[in-house]
Amino acid sequence: MMKQSSPESRGGRGGYRNSGGGSRGDRPARRPRRDAEEEVWVPKTILGKKVHSGSITSLEEIIESGSRIQEVGIIKKLLQDLKTEVVDVGIIQKMTSNGQSTRFKAIVAAGNENGYLGIGQGKSKQMRIAIEKATNQAYLNVSPIKMGCGSWECRCDQKHSVPFKVRGKGGSVTIEIIPAPRGLGLVAGGKIKRLLELAGLKDAWTTAKGSTPTMNSTSKAILDCLRQTFSQG
Repeated sequence: MMKQSSPESRGGRGGYRNSGGGSRGDRPARRPRRDAEEEVWVPKTILGKKVHSGSITSLEEIIESGSRIQEVGIIKKLLQDLKTEVVDVGIIQKMTSNGQSTRFKAIVAAGNENGYLGIGQGKSKQMRIAIEKATNQAYLNVSPIKMGCGSWECRCDQKHSVPFKVRGKGGSVTIEIIPAPRGLGLVAGGKIKRLLELAGLKDAWTTAKGSTPTMNSTSKAILDCLRQTFSQG
């Protein structure tokens, strides 16, 4: 009489054998995740090669020479303590001949909270790519900000506010930044206050006119304000 094999030996239902040598029902170990390797910057422009070799060591040198920055690696090399923050995201819907087209837009600010700020905007069909484009644009738009104490109530020698009153315009929005005494803080709205903090300001009065919830225009007005502290000072 032929002997029947058990379900475990023939691999039937409930009798699968683990080829890995573990107990029944064990799952194979997952592969460890690899961290994304940081891209090595290879300069392509003459200005980039000068920065990479150490001939130029500050952003002010580039601005005074009137050169145009076309590589994000230049800013990352000169300002290694920059922080990026997503300021605003949104959806752009447009009707085309093929139907409704949807894209994403993002506004990103880059600053080191110590006298440098840049703001950029990016658009794409994917949110992640839109944020990446906005981040690169923010790096390219980074500008130095001259800080000081322009308040007649304070007159200290610390760099905690703007050195004088400045006014900037972006679209329909006009923003004015007025020097304030030390310890007052930033008298501004939520997102405007955060942008000023990224720039490094600690005390200031602000006034805004126009459609300030439109962050595209508001961010441009703030950047225009802060750039004047360096150009006029």
